[in-house]
Amino acid sequence: MTVLHDDDSDPTDALSPVPAAAWRRDMPVTGRVKFCYGPMDCGKSTLALQIDHNLARQGRQGLLLVRHDRSGTAQISSRIGITRRALEVEVDTDVRALVRQAWERGKHVDYLIVDEAQFLSSEQVEQLTDLADEACIDVYCFGIATDFRSELFAGARRLFELADELQPVQVEVLCWCGRPGRFNARVRDGVVLRTGDTVYVADTAPSTPGTGSVGEVNSDTTRSSTETATVRYQVLCRRHFRLGEVGPDASGPGQLQLT
Repeated sequence: MTVLHDDDSDPTDALSPVPAAAWRRDMPVTGRVKFCYGPMDCGKSTLALQIDHNLARQGRQGLLLVRHDRSGTAQISSRIGITRRALEVEVDTDVRALVRQAWERGKHVDYLIVDEAQFLSSEQVEQLTDLADEACIDVYCFGIATDFRSELFAGARRLFELADELQPVQVEVLCWCGRPGRFNARVRDGVVLRTGDTVYVADTAPSTPGTGSVGEVNSDTTRSSTETATVRYQVLCRRHFRLGEVGPDASGPGQLQLT
């Protein structure tokens, strides 16, 4: 039989991976990274602005960041009409530098709101986790998980790997058939596209040709205005995404028309 001669040791410590309470009090406090995700039209941007509003009312100070907002400007915009100015994250932006610049201006930063986070690079997501771990900043990210091919965006993939908390947005979006919609199909002239650039920012409703890109923004300036005007996104269930069926024409014969 083995005899323990060290009276100061606690044999139960070896059985638990959780540090003792006294040790936990000495551990550094860190921020949390939360990723709220869902298909288009489920209210991600609205939720982002609501969280910012609630935190600001509690006296906390934050920065709003965005990458490729549908409006084409540096703001977080919700389809229900709420907008807030934000800092645009460019392809070569170091997110930590944005926070340092705020500190230099004398602004304390308690949290970050990051909309369209799927468009971030893997490195920028890692910078967000640096801010959470080293600067104790809470990070709230909002975005789409998969692109028009049903493959994970690079930013979303890294957030799934690193975030402390993953939360699907609970507002349900339905496919035209009535089933839950999960896939963001890219549609041109009624045809579901399977190839093309991963980043192509457009709204869920097509613009009228000749009126300008109202609610529809093309991130690639080399495309023709005609192509821009005819490309939109539509949320579909898995079956109709696979089949490429976008549903009946609501303006056609036999369909209810809302005027």
